[in-house]
Amino acid sequence: QVQLAESGGGLVQAGGSLRLSCAASGLPFSMYTIAWFRQAPGKEREFVAAITWTGGSTTYANSVKGRFTISRDNAKNTVYLQMNSLKPEDTGVHYCAVDTPGWRPVFSEYDFTYWGQGTQVTVSS
Repeated sequence: QVQLAESGGGLVQAGGSLRLSCAASGLPFSMYTIAWFRQAPGKEREFVAAITWTGGSTTYANSVKGRFTISRDNAKNTVYLQMNSLKPEDTGVHYCAVDTPGWRPVFSEYDFTYWGQGTQVTVSS
């Protein structure tokens, strides 16, 4: 049974930082991609960043390039999203997702089958 557990969300002032974690277990495949998405109230879920588990390739949405860094710790089966210089528009529920969609510069939520429960990030101005 695939389980993804996000943590690390919270309330932070604009310009601050947060680090989100996504702990994965029960994955039925070895070559996969883990991605972060976010969803603000009243808006569609949008892609934030993704990383391959074994290759270490990464890709980011233009809106977070230079501010966010995605990384992984294979020993802990955990993926991280370091978020710096946060802006109010980064506010939303942040989800991690995993699947084997093949690599591409930008992912859609429909590329992923397995999702975590989400963690709330709120950036105040």
